[in-house]
Amino acid sequence: MNYQKLDAALAMALNQVHDPEERSLVVFIHTEPITDASAAIAILENLGVSDINKAKDVFSATLSPHEISKLSEQPWVQYLKLSQKLHLMDRRLGGRSIGMSQI
Repeated sequence: MNYQKLDAALAMALNQVHDPEERSLVVFIHTEPITDASAAIAILENLGVSDINKAKDVFSATLSPHEISKLSEQPWVQYLKLSQKLHLMDRRLGGRSIGMSQI
């Protein structure tokens, strides 16, 4: 595995997965310009990535640690980033609404 291509959150998440073959991590795959597009497309399709075209350079997929390891070794993969769940923020701060103050 090429850990230089993994963001910190993904590297930590890999240590918490019990089954290295289970597709349990949602990742963003950032690619460089691909010289051998047919081979790269075949690899991405095999990983379950859809809507692949040469104009895109970021893809998402749910992968296993084993698949992440193999993907990190590909020369056309720039880096892999763990998808984070976003949480809505409460728009109130101390009972007051956040926004423009009245003049």
